[in-house]
Amino acid sequence: MTAIIEYKGVEIHRAEKKVLNNVSFSIGEGEFCYLVGRVGSGKSSLLKSMYAEVPVYAGEKAEVMDYDLLSLKRKQIPYLRRNIGIVFQDFQLLQDRSVYENLSFVLRATGWSDRNEMDQRIEDVLIDVGMKHKSYKMPHELSGGEQQRIVIARALLNNPKLILADEPTGNLDPQTGITIVTLLHELASCGHSVLMATHNLQLCEDFPARVLRCRDKELVEDY
Repeated sequence: MTAIIEYKGVEIHRAEKKVLNNVSFSIGEGEFCYLVGRVGSGKSSLLKSMYAEVPVYAGEKAEVMDYDLLSLKRKQIPYLRRNIGIVFQDFQLLQDRSVYENLSFVLRATGWSDRNEMDQRIEDVLIDVGMKHKSYKMPHELSGGEQQRIVIARALLNNPKLILADEPTGNLDPQTGITIVTLLHELASCGHSVLMATHNLQLCEDFPARVLRCRDKELVEDY
């Protein structure tokens, strides 16, 4: 299995303070993996290091889709991020724009220009997340679960190899959270690698997958 993420002996710092030490793990193509740990244990910092929002401080190896994070140049960061779909807990949708406008904004920002191709891609990702008929809606007209589906659709626009989901069910009721986790597992079965940070250990039991845990400034694998 080809490694999409590979870290060996990585250190991650925030504000000159060591958050994680000696992090070593890999995630393969089409693999679903949970990232768990207490608040402040380093989950978000680890995820952010993968799309170069938090720099990798040191390490033997830190690669995401063949990008070397230890020597990554600023001009390479946009290209790295185009291959990563990011799903946020707090949605981060533009509240003054419709679903269609939110998605077309991202496409234009990542180099798309043909209107017909953009329309087709938006329709495709909305179908993927079961929101085909919601493109005209404003975010405030959608439920929390529907908004999170739109966020996942946004993450899929450039057909990323890797999806990073940071507490995607944190603001949702339990039943809606289950539908979102089910959707993320389905995306992994379609070939996307998915790393999902969560504090909800019940989801890990109900939808089994590999579990990585941030604990005592280290990353360990639960068995």
